[in-house]
Amino acid sequence: MNVVLDLLLLLITIIYSYLESLVKFFIPQRRKSVAGEIVLVTGAGHGIGRLTAYEFAKRRSRLVLWDINKHGVEETAAECRKLGATAHVFVVDCSNREEIYSSVNQVKKEVGDVTIVVNNAGAIYPADLLSTKDEEIAKTFEVNILGHFWITKALLPSMMRRNHGHIVTVASVCGHGVIPYLIPYCSSKFAAVGFHRALTSELQALGKTGIKTSCLCPVFVNTGFTKNPSTRLWPVLETEEVARSLIDGILTNKKMIFVPSYINISLILEKFLPERALAAINRVQDIQFEAVVGHKIKMK
Repeated sequence: MNVVLDLLLLLITIIYSYLESLVKFFIPQRRKSVAGEIVLVTGAGHGIGRLTAYEFAKRRSRLVLWDINKHGVEETAAECRKLGATAHVFVVDCSNREEIYSSVNQVKKEVGDVTIVVNNAGAIYPADLLSTKDEEIAKTFEVNILGHFWITKALLPSMMRRNHGHIVTVASVCGHGVIPYLIPYCSSKFAAVGFHRALTSELQALGKTGIKTSCLCPVFVNTGFTKNPSTRLWPVLETEEVARSLIDGILTNKKMIFVPSYINISLILEKFLPERALAAINRVQDIQFEAVVGHKIKMK
C-alpha cells in the first residue's frame, strides 16, 4: 500500500512540476540581488570570465578575480572598478591544487567568505588523440574539472554553515555531445556536467537548499581559444551574449543554462535518433575549426 501511495504522490508531483514549468515560461521569474555578495570568478582575465565579472560589477558585487595571466586579470579589475565595484586580483594557476587552497585562504583573510563562485577557467587543445601530448591531456582535466573539485571543497564549508551560496560550473555543449578532435575537452566537460548534477543532488540530500547551483553549456564561443570555428546549424557566440545568459541564469537560480536555449531541444532529440540519422546531422552541421591532425594544423 505504501508503494502505491508513493507512486501516486510521484505522479502528482510530476504533473505539478510540468504545470509549474509552464507557468514560469510565460511569467517572468523574480531575480535575486547579488549586491554585496563576494563573487569569485576564475579565468577572469579574458573571454566569458571577464564579461561575467563586468555583469557582477554592474550589480555592485564584491569581486575576487583569479587568472593565471596577471596583465589580463588586472585589466578586468580596472574596468570593474570603473563600473563601481570593488575588485581584488589574485594570480592563480587553477591546475595547481596547493595554489588553489593557498589562494582561497588568502581570500578569506583579505576579503571574506566567498558566497558565489564561477568556475570558469578552462583549457582546450584541438587535435586528434594521437597528436595530443600527454601533458595537454593532463592539463585539460586539471583545469576543466579537478580545479572545480579543489575550489568547491575549499569554499563549500562556509556556504554550508550559512546555508547560503551559489556554485556555478562553466561547462559546454560538449559536455552533452561529442565533437571530433576534442576528445580530452569533451571528456572533461562531460565530467563537469556530471560534477554539477551530482553536487546539486548531494546538496539537496543534505538539506542545504540555500546553496544554489548552475551549469553553463554554450556552443562555440568566439574567445580565441578555438581558431576559426564555424558551423551550419549552430551560431558562433560572442562572449557578451554568453555572459548575459549566464548572469540571467544565476539571478533566477537556473540549474542548466544552454546558450542558445534551443540547443536543449536538439540534445533531447538526439537521444531518440538512430546512429545513421545522427551521422547525417553531423555531416549537415559541418563543424569546422583549426586542429592539429597528424601533427599538422588543418581545418576540421
